Amino acid sequence: MTFASYWHLLRGNRNIRLLWTAQIVSEIGDWFYSVAIFSFLLELTGSAQVVAFAFLMQVLPLCLMTPTAGVINDRISRRKVMMFADWARAGIVILMMLVRTRGLLPLLFVLLLLESVCLALFESGPRAVVPNITKGDEIPVANALASATWSINFAVGAGLGGLVLVTFGRETVFIVNSLSFVASALLIRAMKFAEPHADNLPPLRARDLVYFSPIAEGMRYVRRDPKLRATIFVKGAIGLMGSNLVILPVLGERVFHVQWHGLSASQAGALGMSMLFTSRGFGAILGSFLGGNFAGIDKVRLRWTILAGFAMIAVGYIALGAAGSMAVALVALVVAHAGASANWTASSTLLQTRTDDRFRGRVFSAEFAFNMLAVSITSFAAGQAVDRGIDVRTVAIATGVLMLLPAAVWLIAGRAWRE
Repeated sequence: MTFASYWHLLRGNRNIRLLWTAQIVSEIGDWFYSVAIFSFLLELTGSAQVVAFAFLMQVLPLCLMTPTAGVINDRISRRKVMMFADWARAGIVILMMLVRTRGLLPLLFVLLLLESVCLALFESGPRAVVPNITKGDEIPVANALASATWSINFAVGAGLGGLVLVTFGRETVFIVNSLSFVASALLIRAMKFAEPHADNLPPLRARDLVYFSPIAEGMRYVRRDPKLRATIFVKGAIGLMGSNLVILPVLGERVFHVQWHGLSASQAGALGMSMLFTSRGFGAILGSFLGGNFAGIDKVRLRWTILAGFAMIAVGYIALGAAGSMAVALVALVVAHAGASANWTASSTLLQTRTDDRFRGRVFSAEFAFNMLAVSITSFAAGQAVDRGIDVRTVAIATGVLMLLPAAVWLIAGRAWRE
């Protein structure tokens, strides 16, 4: 796989081109507003636990909502579901501008919860439709492109988000993010492709959303295939590094804040946070090419890529905890998140090539739920630890040590392929 592969895919596949452009505009907006929220909460409360609670309001609903979201995505047009989620999020983000004082924090948490429900509806859609809008060897190219784009958006969005926040203020950040969702919805609306999973199915009814049978059917489908069963938990294992969502904001504000003439303490912390998130994004860019270019659709290489990715995360976060300078911290984050991104890309390709179309929405919703559950637990635990006086560097080292566990489990799970 070369850079020409990405160019040929984008030039020759209109649906991929539209989906890719929608991903660019919406994800850059996401990271714009994430930096604004993190810095606002730390500035207003000074509590890592409040930041962790905000993450909980974002990720816990995903865990609860994704089974229903999977059923919805397997029953009706995934394209229409993605459009609805984008329009709803555009309005929700605008409402976040109303939160200006500590007394209005409950409103912010409710809005974060609602935005997460919409994200659950949206998230499995792009990955589930990739096999419908690509053919043959285009699948790993599309996955690597999506993962690399997410990583670039993270780096660019987090970097620009800090600058825009400092220069133009928080309201501008929220307006940009809202408009990005509008643009994404319009681009997805322009896509045209067949969705055979919804053919000859009865209309979706409200009671179907709480009907357990489709969820149970998906669980039985996964349970029958040990290879699929092992792969569906890879992103859940990546979620064990969810503590980084607390570690990086706190490190940016308290340890690696940027000293620049004329900046206030909160602005210096916001820029430090922005630089750490940007390095995380650059690492993810490298990892997406590792997971796509090196592995392709070769199942042996995909499995070894996942094992190497877990090892890189462990080494990177242990090094981050021991870092004595911003430069070392940035390099450590590049290594760690290169591993995480390689795992994400490789596991997506393994799942797409093994999952039947009519189950794809439920499978990708389930793996996303596992990821979000792990993220919610580890980020909340990290917030508790920091607020109780445990050094944030120690929390980073503990995160690296914890990632050795899924590496060992994945090595053992490799027996399923040998059998």
